Amino acid sequence: MKVAITGGGTGGHLSVANELKKELNSRGLKPIYIGSINGQDKSWFLDDKGFKKTYFLNSKGVVNKKGFKKIFALKEILFSIFTCRNILKTHNVKAVFCVGGYSAAPASFAAFLTKTPLYIHEQNATAGTLNKILKPFSKEFFSSYEANSKVKEYPVNDEFFNSKRVRKELKTVIFLGGSQGAKFINTLAMKIAPKLIENGLSIIHQTGKKDYLTCREFYKKNSLHVECFAFSESIVDSFEKADFAISRAGASTLWELSANGLPALFVPFPHAANNHQYFNAKILVDKNATQLATQDKLDEKVLLEILKNLNLKQMSKNLMTIIRKNGITNIVDIMLKCIKK
Repeated sequence: MKVAITGGGTGGHLSVANELKKELNSRGLKPIYIGSINGQDKSWFLDDKGFKKTYFLNSKGVVNKKGFKKIFALKEILFSIFTCRNILKTHNVKAVFCVGGYSAAPASFAAFLTKTPLYIHEQNATAGTLNKILKPFSKEFFSSYEANSKVKEYPVNDEFFNSKRVRKELKTVIFLGGSQGAKFINTLAMKIAPKLIENGLSIIHQTGKKDYLTCREFYKKNSLHVECFAFSESIVDSFEKADFAISRAGASTLWELSANGLPALFVPFPHAANNHQYFNAKILVDKNATQLATQDKLDEKVLLEILKNLNLKQMSKNLMTIIRKNGITNIVDIMLKCIKK
């Protein structure tokens, strides 16, 4: 039984694709992967032995483009759809699983053309443009935010659940700049680090690739003891040590923090499509499980006030009631059951 996984571009989409691949592998199935040469797809999956075959097409995002750039991007997707149609036939694919992102477009539309069952996972509270278009044609639409979704659990690696704990006292703060680097959060971390250390707090700073050298040199020059790194494959170890996080509100990070019981102040990326990061975080704010601040209203003074008035224990406990294990297991159960029918 052959399954094609498609989508990516960013870590949020790709982490779901990775969890899906691992779950299929555990059942003796090796899916194929169809992504893009743009974005992070190749860096994640180019040499991944969990896939039978990987394909990277020249698909590009369309939503934020204008004029001729949008026309050329649409033209490229159109050509790629026919390429994907041949890929699905060559591998006798019985289901296509879309995790969203522009690199999912060609294979998802090819699934529609070939009448191959299409399954969609939406990571965000506000659905992406592609997923909105494809939803009526999908066999199942999985979302942790929609009331009528058959699976509410977000696909999070078990290691985040296994190391969860209730936070009771603020001793260590972690700043999460993301894999590429969130300039605002990295700058905020450097500005406030001297005051936090002066108050006896430890700091972990995951900077992302772009700002790593700048941050590292700042801490070194100012003799500030900060655990600073660009990226880590075992970020869960840093989560385990931390008592509070300052982070963007991308879906994967949001649910990984929830699974670990690690309270956070989410600072949504203001230019995210449909402002989806704000609405992602708002779901947890409404459950008294986290804090939210827009970056135009957040500075060192405001952050210090937030840290002073945290109810860590209650937030941590609330987070643990929001998400449960086995999200990806339940999703794959439904998909394979439908395929067998």
